[in-house]
Amino acid sequence: MARLDLGAPDLAAMGGQTVTADILLQMGLDCASGRGGSADLVAAHKWFNIAASKGCGDAVRYRREIAEELSASEIAEAQRAAREWLTLH
Repeated sequence: MARLDLGAPDLAAMGGQTVTADILLQMGLDCASGRGGSADLVAAHKWFNIAASKGCGDAVRYRREIAEELSASEIAEAQRAAREWLTLH
């Protein structure tokens, strides 16, 4: 299973910018495509979930597509990670 880092590395990857739904969507796209490494669909689902919670309609669609490729336990892991990230940030 993929390891999810929830702290400073996520924020560093955002370049210190204000966290917007568009940035969160891009984080999901980067994870899904493997930009900068191998694809991490659990992390992509997490970012799409967070972006969707901030009103991004595209994130809802991508999250649904990614969910079709994940197991129920992987989806639960991504959802827990999204809730934790939102709590911390």
